[in-house]
Amino acid sequence: MPASVLEIIPPAVLAGLALGGVFTVVATAIFAVGERVFPTQARVAEAGSTYSSEGRRRGEIRQYLQDIGERYAEEYPLEGTDDSVAFYLPERDVAVTFDAHQFFRLQNVTGTHVILAEHEMPGVHLGERLPFEVPELEGEPPVTDRRRRLEWAHDALGVSPTADLEEVRSAYRERVKQAHPDHGGSKAAFREVQDAYATVREHAE
Repeated sequence: MPASVLEIIPPAVLAGLALGGVFTVVATAIFAVGERVFPTQARVAEAGSTYSSEGRRRGEIRQYLQDIGERYAEEYPLEGTDDSVAFYLPERDVAVTFDAHQFFRLQNVTGTHVILAEHEMPGVHLGERLPFEVPELEGEPPVTDRRRRLEWAHDALGVSPTADLEEVRSAYRERVKQAHPDHGGSKAAFREVQDAYATVREHAE
């Protein structure tokens, strides 16, 4: 900018422009840091993290099957059909799918035991649906005792048994942030909070 133009601009205006530039840079830096520390769900989903519904379910079911020592195959083509299921347990002839249409279709065309993993079903809930005995995992309440499981779920979320669904949702949002591995938590704690929330919500509904 020519010196003559600078001379006719009041010093207060120049100071304002300079301050505006500084604030713009600072705000951009804050947003960039915030996005890294507290990523949006859309960004995390694009990266394939646990916020992606199917990606999260796949990871949890994979981990659960490993924890109970059950062999499995992913994206397995079922014999005698044109379908590939998300998980297949070859020693048990059990298939797991995320697709409701596929679930009902396979019920009628194969002798395979098919399980539907619904939206937001934590992986550990798969144990309640498997057609065989599964070992109890450390830290998990017995799946056969619903009252104790519900008590455990309320305790895990830090809410009273009389809490309404909105209180439960609010507690879940807080707990899941604290338990997320990206925010200093652990995968086990993250799964526990999700499992507790699903248990309380299923009971409420």
